[in-house]
Amino acid sequence: MFNKKMLFTGIPIIGFLALGFLALGFFPAGICYAHTPLCSCYDNADGTITCEGGFSDGSSASGVEMRVEDKSGKILIKGKMDEDSEYTFDKPAKDYKVIFDAGEGHEIEVDGKEITE
Repeated sequence: MFNKKMLFTGIPIIGFLALGFLALGFFPAGICYAHTPLCSCYDNADGTITCEGGFSDGSSASGVEMRVEDKSGKILIKGKMDEDSEYTFDKPAKDYKVIFDAGEGHEIEVDGKEITE
């Protein structure tokens, strides 16, 4: 049987447990620290490509690994986003793709054919 005493006792207990789990990090990371990687690249019309990156929560992409690979996955160029969350490289002569690799679940692939001025 439900009574008011159970309601007023149960709600604070549930609230304190939820806060405790949150403080200890027991909730899934997707709930507490959700952010989506963002990366766009453009052709500078001078033989170089610049990519800009970041995260949907406003976090910087400084230091994020960048790779330029050919169609088979062979790494042509490797580097990192600079302090402005940018990465500039010489445009390869053959087909390529750019990989923004911020770790598992935070990787973006940009096909070189989609990069325009």
